[in-house]
Amino acid sequence: MDRVKTGISGLDYLIEGGIPMGSSVLISGGSGTGKTILATQYIYEGAKKFGEPGLMVTLEGNIKNISWNMENFNWDIKALQDKNLMKIYRLNLDSLRYAKSVDEQVEYINKELETISEMVKDMGAMRLVVDSTTALGVWIKQDSSMRGILYRFTNALKDFGCTTLMTSETRGSRNDFSAFGVEEFVADSVIALYFISPNRSIFIRKMRGTNHSKKIHPFEITGNGIEIKFKDELMWQSMKE
Repeated sequence: MDRVKTGISGLDYLIEGGIPMGSSVLISGGSGTGKTILATQYIYEGAKKFGEPGLMVTLEGNIKNISWNMENFNWDIKALQDKNLMKIYRLNLDSLRYAKSVDEQVEYINKELETISEMVKDMGAMRLVVDSTTALGVWIKQDSSMRGILYRFTNALKDFGCTTLMTSETRGSRNDFSAFGVEEFVADSVIALYFISPNRSIFIRKMRGTNHSKKIHPFEITGNGIEIKFKDELMWQSMKE
């Protein structure tokens, strides 16, 4: 099986050298666990270390703020952007607030999917990040249709041919793996991040075709990004429900 190295310190040791190529990975966790940092680092390391173009699609925040946050880790993103190896795109879902029906919501989201598809083709993107599916769900007005639309959106990402990371906000419990109970079933893999003071930790819930670690491993957010202590282990007993 062909694999995509994440380039994140310690992570590839836990997943047989990398993520199965072309698959989708859900990065779940509570607020402040490091989901966006991990996802962004995946794009950055892919471009810098392996020359693999990556597109980061954000539904939250300002693109300039994201760039500034990345520069705080001493990541030279401008050089990669200039080479068309890295791009950040803010999903334009403002029109969703004016949608009068589910069909209109689907139409707006499909237009954004077409835009993402064109950007992927234009830069030859091999890596894709969507941060976050939770924010997308919040934009959808009708609760009854939200899960169906979210399912179609996340499933459509697989057609782009990229190895994709999606982030999802949870309540932070060790048994929470998605915000709406949809994303974890669409994704081929689920990686959960936790922050129970004083420890940050990572757990590979599932990964298709991979004999991954079944343990909880501590990690740190350093000046260079996330560093996973793959040789160390935390006990489930230390995790709060």
